[in-house]
Amino acid sequence: MIRAPFSLDLRRSRTLLAGLVAITAGYAGFISVFYTNVVENAEQFEQLLGAYPKELLVAFGLGEGSFADPSVFLGGYIYNFLWPLVAAIAAIALATRVAGDANRGFLDIVLSTRLARTQHLLGSIGTQVVGIVILAASLVLGVFIGDQLIAPSFPEDRVALSALHMVAFGAAIAGPATLLAVVLLDRGRAAGIVAGVLVVMYLFNIVAALAPDVGWLATLSAFHYFDLQELIGAGRYPVSDSLLLGAVAIGGWALAVTAFRRRDLAA
Repeated sequence: MIRAPFSLDLRRSRTLLAGLVAITAGYAGFISVFYTNVVENAEQFEQLLGAYPKELLVAFGLGEGSFADPSVFLGGYIYNFLWPLVAAIAAIALATRVAGDANRGFLDIVLSTRLARTQHLLGSIGTQVVGIVILAASLVLGVFIGDQLIAPSFPEDRVALSALHMVAFGAAIAGPATLLAVVLLDRGRAAGIVAGVLVVMYLFNIVAALAPDVGWLATLSAFHYFDLQELIGAGRYPVSDSLLLGAVAIGGWALAVTAFRRRDLAA
């Protein structure tokens, strides 16, 4: 019975996902092509950035290692910039749809059938997972396409493995966003709160890098647990970080399903 709401929600999401896939793959491929130029001019790039405080560069994923290192290049230009933005847009848009449906009265029509509340929400969660996986795969595909046009090449096996951690990060946004959407039944408020929390977390991560005395702030930020430089550079997958992000996602979805069963949709 989950197939019907899942198929419906996925069809309703196809325009959003198609646009984000095009942007994600296009940007990742376009930036990847410039890696050869960056390697050839790494010294000049580093001299140019030498005018900025090291802590500021570290905060943006550009301060440790050389630009000739693929982990620094991919981390600074793609992973730390592109993916959090794309994941946030997709996760918030897909996770808060249930609240939008309630606002418009569409949810009442759907639930007036034999479809149970739990099945409807699980279908929505399935769409969130599939959407995030598709977007992570499109980023990897974009890097792979760009990699065919350059030398030296990226470690493609590690880039492919990075998709798992990207999915965990996106899911960690979608889970709590789903819970907020169910509790508030107000898409604008839920989306605004999630976006606001992400901005605050991002600032926490930057402030922690700039001021070591308050480095503990980074532990409160989801961005602190989304670091793929060691995976790309040394092949060490961030298992504990992925598990933590996954736990946040699953916890948010589980609480959302529980709350949705009891939620008064007329309130």
